[in-house]
Order: sequence, then structure tokens, then C-alpha cells
Amino acid sequence: MGAFGVGIELDGDGYHPAAWRRSGRTPDRLLSGDTVRQRVVAAENAGFTLATFADSILPDDAVPGRIDAVTRASFVAATTSTIGLVPTVATTYAEPFHTASQIATLDYSSRGRAGWIAQRVDDERAAATWGRPVVSADSDLAAEQRDSIEVARRLWDSWEDDAVVRDYASGRFLDRDRLHYIDFEGGTISVKGPAIVPRPPQGQPVVFGVEGEVDVRLVTGNTVDELVAAAAGSDAPRTFGEISVALDTPTVTAADRLADLDRHAPARSTGRLSFSGSAAELVALLTGLASHLDGVRLHPAVIDEDLPVLARLVLPALILAGLAHRPVPGSTLRAELGLSRPANRYAVTP
Repeated sequence: MGAFGVGIELDGDGYHPAAWRRSGRTPDRLLSGDTVRQRVVAAENAGFTLATFADSILPDDAVPGRIDAVTRASFVAATTSTIGLVPTVATTYAEPFHTASQIATLDYSSRGRAGWIAQRVDDERAAATWGRPVVSADSDLAAEQRDSIEVARRLWDSWEDDAVVRDYASGRFLDRDRLHYIDFEGGTISVKGPAIVPRPPQGQPVVFGVEGEVDVRLVTGNTVDELVAAAAGSDAPRTFGEISVALDTPTVTAADRLADLDRHAPARSTGRLSFSGSAAELVALLTGLASHLDGVRLHPAVIDEDLPVLARLVLPALILAGLAHRPVPGSTLRAELGLSRPANRYAVTP
């Protein structure tokens, strides 16, 4: 098992719907590449294991518009070297062939640091946007997610690792015998394959999610006991807990910050464990959770206020205590999470 992983969600200005009011930049800069890059670089320099990027085909009150998550992750891939890059891509309505291609391409551009948060969408407006019939039954949503993940995994394996030959002298660049049709037939999805992108550097980019056949299960709980119980029930190779955080800063307490934000818009219920307090208290909480979880994903109330405190006081304390470690340059996200590189299901062993 790898060291305790620490991820951070970097969508919008923070989880609080009024976070933009305390942001370090004007709202019009939210969609700029500089904002994305500065935040991801700050998280990487702090020693975070991975950064995630929420997404939706639909606008909401807190984030009325956004650049899609894969594009944001790809944009910073070349300017980072150790942090995992994990965008959210919906499994409902989206075409899994395109999703598999996007994530595989991100794995190449990040040199093996890509992940994917597979997320279902239960909203009729999304169906209208995609031009698809509404999928609303829980069983149908679960089936579509299951099929989407399975198709992506098969497509990532549809090229064997040595399928690309690049023999310039003979003019032979591809071994066609090492490309495979996946011939997938699901309830609503039919994909023949093979992929249009060679097998990713990790073999299989890391799949995160709250359900299904994932590498990392994301679990929630309103209390520590609920979070620990959810982790105990996980059947995935790795389990990360979801935590909303608001930290004391040098000039204002977390409680006062949240009160100021709540005056403008009350925070929504997320089902996540909510932490509010000092950096030392958060370190103590994470230290206690480390015996029950493989890692956490932190959701800052206001990224521009909480990320600097996390970088100065939380990550260094976790690293100094030996609980977490800085990702190693040249390492893959799978390796950082203690996950082995999977064998190709289609390769014939001599």
C-alpha cells in the first residue's frame, strides 16, 4: 500500500457558493488559464498527491460557466511533473469511446499521472443537452456507469504495449496483430473498437468513483464515525474520504470566514464531513483517519484562502510526520497510490 494520499478539488473558487466573494481575483479571471495553472502548481509545490477538477454539462449557481475538466487537466499537464490530474467525466449520456480517448491522451500528456472520476448524472436537463432520452431509474444509471467504465478499460487494453513498432527502415509502424476489437455489447452501449489512442503509460489510468468497479472509492459521511464506517464497507483497492475544509488564516478564523460567506449564500448540504478550525486540528483529524482510509480529497471553502494554509501548515506537517510524502518525479499516479500496472487482458503470454 502507498502512503496516505492527499487530494484537493480545484473547481471554481471553492465549495461554498459565495466563495467568489473572498477569492483573490475578480470573477472574470476564473476561466483563465493562468488561474488554473497557478492553483495546480501551488498544490503540486505543497506536495499534494493529486488535484481533481469537478465538471458538469449544466451550469449551477456557484459556477455558472466552466472550461471542461479534461481540458483544464490537459492544460496543466505539461507545466507540472508530480501531481496526479484527475478530471470528472460523466458516465451518463456521454460516449465512453470519447471518454476513453480523452483520459488516455491526458495520461500521455501528463506522463502517466492521469485519473478519471466517473460520475453519473441524474438531471433531465443533461439529457436534453446531449439529445438523449432521459435516464432516471437508479438501476439504469448504475448500468450505464458500469458499461462506460468497462468500455473504457477494454479500449485502454485494445492496444498491446508493444503494438507500436516504428520500424522506419521497413516502413512498418504498427503491429496489427497486437490491436484488438473489444466487441462490447451493453444495455445501451455498443462499441467494437479498437481505440484510436495507444495503450496509456499507466496501462489503465486510475478510475475514481462512489460506485462501480473503480480503483479508488470516494466515500462520504457527515461524521467521522460515518466516514470510517463507509470506508470499512468499501470493496475497492483504495478508499479516499471526502472532506470539506475551512481553515483559520493569519487574519481571520474559519468560523468568521464561513459566517461572512453564509451572509451572502448558505452552504449546501453535501453529505461530506465538514471541518472548520486550525491547521493543527486538521492535521490531527487526518492523522486519525489515516488508519481507516488510504487518503482524502479536500474540498476548500475558498481555494485562494485555504490552499495557502494547506500548503504552509498542513501538508508539511503530514510529510514531516511520515504520514504522507511528496510524489516522486517520474512516478505514475498508480504507483503513488500503491496500485500495480495491470496486465493487458488481450495480450497472449508466450
